[in-house]
Amino acid sequence: MRTAYSEFMSLPIAQKRRALLARALALLSLGRAGFGACLAAAPATPLRSTPGGEREPVRIGVSGPFTGPSAPMGLSMRTGIRIAAAELNATGGILGRRIQLLEGDDEASNALGARIVREFINRDRIVAGLGIVNTGVALACQRHYQLARVPVITSVATGSLITRQFLPPEHPDNYVFRVSANDTLQAQVIVEEAVLRRGLTRLAILHDATNYGVLGSQDLVAALAQRGIAAVALERFQLRQTDMKPMLERARAAGAQALLTYGIGPELAHIANGRADMHWPVPIIGSWTLAMSNFIEIAGRNAEGARMPQTFIQGARTPRQQAFLDAWVQATGSDRIPVPPAAAQGYDSMLLLAAAIRQAGNLEGPSIRTALETLREEIDGVVMTYRTPFSRDNHESLRTARQILLGEVRGGRVVQAIEPPAAPRIVPPPTEA
Repeated sequence: MRTAYSEFMSLPIAQKRRALLARALALLSLGRAGFGACLAAAPATPLRSTPGGEREPVRIGVSGPFTGPSAPMGLSMRTGIRIAAAELNATGGILGRRIQLLEGDDEASNALGARIVREFINRDRIVAGLGIVNTGVALACQRHYQLARVPVITSVATGSLITRQFLPPEHPDNYVFRVSANDTLQAQVIVEEAVLRRGLTRLAILHDATNYGVLGSQDLVAALAQRGIAAVALERFQLRQTDMKPMLERARAAGAQALLTYGIGPELAHIANGRADMHWPVPIIGSWTLAMSNFIEIAGRNAEGARMPQTFIQGARTPRQQAFLDAWVQATGSDRIPVPPAAAQGYDSMLLLAAAIRQAGNLEGPSIRTALETLREEIDGVVMTYRTPFSRDNHESLRTARQILLGEVRGGRVVQAIEPPAAPRIVPPPTEA
């Protein structure tokens, strides 16, 4: 007797892909309540019946900022995770069980993020977690995963401390993993661009007042110190601050040749626009968040030429990347990804977790953690092909700066940076007549 799964697998590849993309599109049109039901509708291997009915799904918690200034990162990440989950369910799920994603909007709030994770663990009984965008939220909530011995793969947050909170000998096992580029590596890429490729030595660091900005600026200071350089200015700004001119004036008075930034899109855009107001054509080189859609939209032409580390730059270089981009268009109706690295990392984190659960053969947290640390299956991801990405001593999938791309805002999009860097085009805001 043919099952829905066997019938699906017998379809031609192109037809299977269309079916998968259609499911992803259906998922994205639903909220949290409808999402699990839609996943359940995907073709799956027959589930063994129990007196209580169908086997329990594989419940995975997904948290991030789905509203507010950080939302472009959170929504991109969530869409990537949803697409991967839909594809997995359409080909049998995990261990013969459907995947159910439980989603929580942490609004980039440390307290709310921690509460959501506690609910995931205590109420929803998740087997693992994915997501988390903001460093402060990660530091606040991941201890709950650790205490409950529930593995979490950090899809987006980049603070260097995130995977180092629970190391031996203080903690026998570490349940926190990551697929994004940590800030230590990003700082190396930023400093190499400014110092080695451009020959600049008088550099100003501008960072926001969050854990992300403060810790990232410390990584920049350390990376500069390794080359015998001290920043000529170290400036701090607040979230939702719009007037950056006093800070920029101090940096210019200190003789800064470039601005090294650590913040998120809207404030970074105000820095770019303030620089334009001052007719000060120094380059902006900063962390990966210079790729955020709201930075490019608010800064407009003043974003042009900004450079940043990226794990994924939108464009197909491999069949997997092409399939992912096709899935994104089918799911969202647009070929524009607000934050491509967040989307790709979300997608890959779901694939890695699924592989670990398959290897573990059960839904127990310690078994899944061990499987992540010893993953045997090669995973063809969007960011890269993962071959034993983690170990007991290292829970970072990206380990060297050479694994990270350099992006540049050009024509309103992030593209691969070219040599030599173009001089920034300063476009002052129009003046009133």
